[in-house]
Amino acid sequence: MRVLSAALLSLATVNAFSPAAIPKSGLRFYTTTTSLAMSTVSQDELKKQVGYQAVDDYVKSGMVVGLGTGSTAYFAVERVGELLKSGELKDIVCIPTSVRTKEQAESLGIPLVTLDTHSKLDVAIDGADEVDPDLNLVKGGGGALLREKMVEVMADKFIVIVDESKLCDGLGPGFPVPVEITPFCHEHTMRQVASLPSCAGCKPVLRMGSSSNNQVDGDEIAVTDNGNYIVDLHFDEPIKDARKMAEDIKKVVGVVDHGLFCDMSTAVIIAGSEGVYKKEPKK
Repeated sequence: MRVLSAALLSLATVNAFSPAAIPKSGLRFYTTTTSLAMSTVSQDELKKQVGYQAVDDYVKSGMVVGLGTGSTAYFAVERVGELLKSGELKDIVCIPTSVRTKEQAESLGIPLVTLDTHSKLDVAIDGADEVDPDLNLVKGGGGALLREKMVEVMADKFIVIVDESKLCDGLGPGFPVPVEITPFCHEHTMRQVASLPSCAGCKPVLRMGSSSNNQVDGDEIAVTDNGNYIVDLHFDEPIKDARKMAEDIKKVVGVVDHGLFCDMSTAVIIAGSEGVYKKEPKK
């Protein structure tokens, strides 16, 4: 294992993303780079660091790998393609979590399968929109929350890759919680979700335009890869009990799934001002 070099800042070589040794002590954090000034490292560079790090640390030849969706997961997919092309990875197959990821993987020559033929995964790698201290997540800003959860819940290890801006003290205020619902009577379903006591204080907003972001960028209702709608639940204060809220929303008839990923993370790899480090769930 090699220590990440200063070349990481300029992204001049792929070697700059080689993994560093992880201490086997009981520490919850490890730092694999020298101090990085946030002002000199772009957000895309941070995303590339964690995307490459996750693949280098967790993906081995012969594995079944889940490929996430979004701007951070993009770099993990890119790294898988590079290592396959160089011969450092062999005999792996991957399951994409969206049409966008499928198209990227195909362009890189990554062999793809589905859960229909491979229901057990060795590892899945994906980004997140928010990460709380218990490593519970909000995901789905890119609209792929259903396929992401279907794939990632079947993985022996689910590795989350983020930059420090995604860390929060409590889920909710920093990023709305997306809920995928059926088009049939969608306004009724929105009201049912918003009326849940565990969702108290939320403002439900139907996603418009593109399903791949939660900004209003069109006049038509956004439609997911699965033909459904997305309601984004906006909160002014942290969610009091994310696990309870996750259970309650899933029980509403008309809800397909939601973007709360609770108790699923094996590890979260984070890029920030002090370099790249990892958090694991408390034992």
